[in-house]
Amino acid sequence: MSKIPAYAAAAAKGPLAPFTVERREPGDHDVLIDILYCGVCHSDIHQVRDEWGGGLFPMVPGHEIVGRVAKVGAHVKKFKAGDMAGVGCMVDSCRECAPCKRDLEQFCEKGAAFTYNGTEMDRKTLTFGGYSTQIVTDERFTLKVPDGLDPAGAAPLLCAGITTYSPLRQWNCKKGDRVGVVGLGGLGHMAVKLASSMGAEVTMLSTSRSKEADARRLGAHGFGLTSDQSTFDKLAGSFDLIINTISAQHDYNKYLGLLRVQGAMVVVGVPPEPTPVHAFSLIGGNKRLAGSLIGGIAETQEMLDYCAAHKIVSDVEVIPIQKINEAYERVVKGDVRYRFVIDIASLKA
Repeated sequence: MSKIPAYAAAAAKGPLAPFTVERREPGDHDVLIDILYCGVCHSDIHQVRDEWGGGLFPMVPGHEIVGRVAKVGAHVKKFKAGDMAGVGCMVDSCRECAPCKRDLEQFCEKGAAFTYNGTEMDRKTLTFGGYSTQIVTDERFTLKVPDGLDPAGAAPLLCAGITTYSPLRQWNCKKGDRVGVVGLGGLGHMAVKLASSMGAEVTMLSTSRSKEADARRLGAHGFGLTSDQSTFDKLAGSFDLIINTISAQHDYNKYLGLLRVQGAMVVVGVPPEPTPVHAFSLIGGNKRLAGSLIGGIAETQEMLDYCAAHKIVSDVEVIPIQKINEAYERVVKGDVRYRFVIDIASLKA
């Protein structure tokens, strides 16, 4: 075992502070990564503050990890020392159940081993995430970061990128489709970039008029101010697909009214309370209300390769680890354009 520096929350709602993590020595199929950058996901905050329940402490967050391979096990085939590599939301699964065999490891019937706030498949050893200087992961759950992707901008692709790429692919987003994106934050800005790169006509749907210029810079063709009721009348029946990234409480029925016949709204944000949906919001127009959770390992690699080919990364603000508690407060206030990324070199200082 190796002891490495990290930042952790000792208990629910407590601040993040310096911590020491023990990492296993790489096995035959493992990859040891020296972490360069780790994105700050809003779900890090929810879990550190135990807002979703079931928090395991001490907790080292971070599942948007990019770094350089330092060492590989004897039987590793995909990686060698010096390669750029990434780790997303999972580090293992049973690999044998029906979802795993369909490359949907996030839905492993035995429970995937998530990168932090979880346990290894032995169900005893806690997993610790990317707010640390190194991570050891099985090569099957290690991702190749293509040449040409800025490593800091690529880090959030491991969650925000795949979270929005996957529903666009599931609903076959293509040239000529009309796509609405609800909310311009860490997820929303990636949905705009990706959908527009696929040829869709993208409209940003936001409560803030101040977001319009940035939405258009990111690739949106239109803008709808959702704090104005007339927007819902004007845009009724407009969209083939809506990607809903909002985690604040809001009325799904109003947004379902913006769909065309047989359109779909895919939810990737998690409001704090259940949201009532009237049956007529779905029946009228054969509309679909669906959810999407990240993506499997194969799809995540596909997303990274796609982003490299289309020169897509997240818009980021790079911070030292020592500012992480301040960054959490800024995320809650929406004061980031559009993702904080930790420079892990600061953890070694």
